[in-house]
Amino acid sequence: MSLRGRLFLLALLPLLASLALIAFAVRHQEQSLAEREQALVRASYLDARRTELKHYVDLAVSTVRPLLGQPDGQRRALDILQSLDYGRDGYFFVYDLQGRVLMHSRQPELTGQNLWALRDPQGRLTIQQLIAQAKAGGGYVEYQWRKPSSSLLAPKLGYVVAVPEWGWMLGTGLYLDGIEATMAELARGARHNITVTLLWVGAVAVIGVALISAGALALNLSEHRSAEAKLRALAREVVQSQEDERARLARELHDGVSQALVATKLLIESAQQAPAEAERLQALALKRLNSTLAEVRHLSHALRPALLDTLGLPAALQHLAGEFDAAGGTRFTARVRGDEVALPEAVKTALFRITQEALSNAARHAQATAVTVSLSFDPRDGVALEVADDGRGFDADAAQAVADRGLGLRSMRERADALGAVLSLVTSPGVGCRLRVTLSAADLARIAP
Repeated sequence: MSLRGRLFLLALLPLLASLALIAFAVRHQEQSLAEREQALVRASYLDARRTELKHYVDLAVSTVRPLLGQPDGQRRALDILQSLDYGRDGYFFVYDLQGRVLMHSRQPELTGQNLWALRDPQGRLTIQQLIAQAKAGGGYVEYQWRKPSSSLLAPKLGYVVAVPEWGWMLGTGLYLDGIEATMAELARGARHNITVTLLWVGAVAVIGVALISAGALALNLSEHRSAEAKLRALAREVVQSQEDERARLARELHDGVSQALVATKLLIESAQQAPAEAERLQALALKRLNSTLAEVRHLSHALRPALLDTLGLPAALQHLAGEFDAAGGTRFTARVRGDEVALPEAVKTALFRITQEALSNAARHAQATAVTVSLSFDPRDGVALEVADDGRGFDADAAQAVADRGLGLRSMRERADALGAVLSLVTSPGVGCRLRVTLSAADLARIAP
């Protein structure tokens, strides 16, 4: 990943993490508030309904109490209670203390039946619970009962009291499915609020990401343009270098190897036509062939030195320094420190090309009297290459800031970056130049096949 991409992620990830934490905290708090609200509503509703049920039963008891002791008081009391109701599902019921139904206004078919052993779907003894609560002085009981308006089982809250003079259990109740529907509506409202809040957090996240992206784009636009200009210049330089190399090889082949081969061919033909001069002409042809072979070896070495594959990097660098030194004008030397270790092909090629580029730049631009190439091997620290000269130096930052300058230095940096090596350059006008490339032992192990 590029440096700009890493910086973008470095700015983006904390923002997204913060928004995610905020969204989680908001969702948790809203859920907690909704649950507390539902619990308070349910408790308030049930308290109000309990009070209401007690009032209904107290009213029913006060209605039948004057009939106690009268000959037909029980019959008249049952008739009065059967006529009392408060809504479709609000009614009174009367059982004796042995579980037999004496009156049930909404389910008259139960009258006369003994429901002492009746159990609800959970296996609880419904009527026995009601009678026990009535005998204990009256109170509330939650149980399951079939709702008259829907003929379905529903949770019910009942309030019962005993009428000991007649051996009755008198009570009424209300069905709780209404409060359950209210609770479900409250839950739906809470989920809707949570969803809206999370959508707002998501919108803030999208806006934040967009702002960060726009800021990163604006900040890096000039660098991107400069990098594109440098890349185009480098591409042109690479293409031009390839064309120059092809042209040089074509000239060398045409002017050197081709002409030498033509001359050798003519000498061999002359020897065939003049037997008396055959020995002398063959000797001249052999000399020409040897010269041609040396020229071919020189061209092959310029493309890729055979020493790099046969004797290794140190010998190739010493040979390269010797070639530059033979040109005269500047003293080129190469030395090796430490015990040589086997290097991967990619490392040998990259270090050789970096040295070749550095020596070429020193020979053309440095105006130095001495250039030194040092190759150091260390089992713990890896390998280090250093090229130093005592020339006039230059401003490296200024050279790289211009797209069509510093291409050689950028090429060396790219070769080093491809290996994961560290390239450092110490130079300034008038104090010479020191180029150093280091590759750790760990990087060497990573690159090795």
